[in-house]
Amino acid sequence: MKLARFIVQGEHEIRSGIVEDRSIRELTGDVFTAFTFTGNSFAVEDVQFKAPLQPRHIIGIGKNFAADGVEKPAIPDMPILFFKPLGTVVGPEDPVILPQGTKEIKFESELAVIIGKPAKNVNPSEADQAIFGYTVANDLGATDYFHPEGHWTIGKAFDTFCPLGPVIETEFDYRSARIQATVNGIVKQDASMERIITPIDVMISYISRFMTLMPGDVILTGTPAGSEAVRAGDTVDCFIEGIGHLRNTIQAY
Repeated sequence: MKLARFIVQGEHEIRSGIVEDRSIRELTGDVFTAFTFTGNSFAVEDVQFKAPLQPRHIIGIGKNFAADGVEKPAIPDMPILFFKPLGTVVGPEDPVILPQGTKEIKFESELAVIIGKPAKNVNPSEADQAIFGYTVANDLGATDYFHPEGHWTIGKAFDTFCPLGPVIETEFDYRSARIQATVNGIVKQDASMERIITPIDVMISYISRFMTLMPGDVILTGTPAGSEAVRAGDTVDCFIEGIGHLRNTIQAY
């Protein structure tokens, strides 16, 4: 099931629906608990996709992929984790705005996990039960604002710095996912989940130790080698086969 949020051409209201082939069946209600169809249907060509959800929290992990040909390190006892504010979220085709006075930022194509059930102190073997679905993310950061002591909060927190979309796919085998990205049509990232260091089930288990994960929480699972700086005018395309294609263009402040 592919869930989306969208705007019909000529309107401003954000609707929700399920993408089926080249049409979207509108729904109403809470996608995490119960929803019903309205009876309306729209052609994909007649809508603008928005971020597929309004997250509750956004938790990211840093330095979580090993490059091809490099031996993977052991799973760390304490992963590098950070939060991104909700104002970072935008959707497909929305511009990413450079911070004032900043000439370049770093893109990171990632698989995002959407939590669908409360999870507290779960074992890795139970983690999949908390997952509602998956989407594509671009975890942007302004490295000029990374603190020399190690925290990334400010650099990760600027408005528009977390594009998500185009859909939430609820039926997806993340263990076989392949994460790709291009900048202005040139391939920059192309790696499988085999290169992940802290696996998703371990990640969810670890996070659930210090906070209760709830429906609508988004976990950004890390980015493969190849992410780099982008500038005003650059277009970043993030791909995960089976979920979709997320495109955003970098825009000057």
